[in-house]
Amino acid sequence: MIFAMTAIELQLILVDPVAELCQELQHRFDGMNSVSVVNGYFEDLDRYDCMVSAGNSFGLMDGGVDLAIIRYFGLDLMDTVQRHILKDFRGEQPVGTSFIVNTEHPQHPFLAHTPTMRIPMSIAQTDNVYQAMWAALLAVWHHNQQHERKIYSVACPGLGTATGRMPFKQAAKQMMLAYKHFLNPPEYISWPYATIRQNAIGAGGDLS
Repeated sequence: MIFAMTAIELQLILVDPVAELCQELQHRFDGMNSVSVVNGYFEDLDRYDCMVSAGNSFGLMDGGVDLAIIRYFGLDLMDTVQRHILKDFRGEQPVGTSFIVNTEHPQHPFLAHTPTMRIPMSIAQTDNVYQAMWAALLAVWHHNQQHERKIYSVACPGLGTATGRMPFKQAAKQMMLAYKHFLNPPEYISWPYATIRQNAIGAGGDLS
């Protein structure tokens, strides 16, 4: 068994106040029983173990969902995130990475800090959303392999659709593909497998 968790054990809550984005997410994740889509604010969710922060590479959490996260969990959380970036990434956390920190909140104990961009900018023609979603899921997986207190439910906003300006349809597709690939790892790796995955994502490098 490759994974320490199954699709049933890991619940994904996609939460965003933009109705049009939620419609795209509902369409893309249709049929996945482990996924729920909530058109609203993460602050109103009753239960989740880990919140995904769609951040930047420097942990500057002063805008968008990041600012809402700091207002909810407290300013100390940004200090924790930035100390981690300084210690483990020498001051710049690359897109495509994610790490778990404690929030000190009794109901929602973890945050996955996950850059979708280096600094606020458009990422509309990139695969940054796929990379970020993939990284967040891997961070949760590794956490659950290494720690006694497990993460069973993850709340995640729409990634890359505000400042990043990625079209809702494309962002929802990239998020879905990352989750689908996470739940269905291959038994072996080959160039045909890699090509099929890249063609499904359809972005990255000089591709648009």
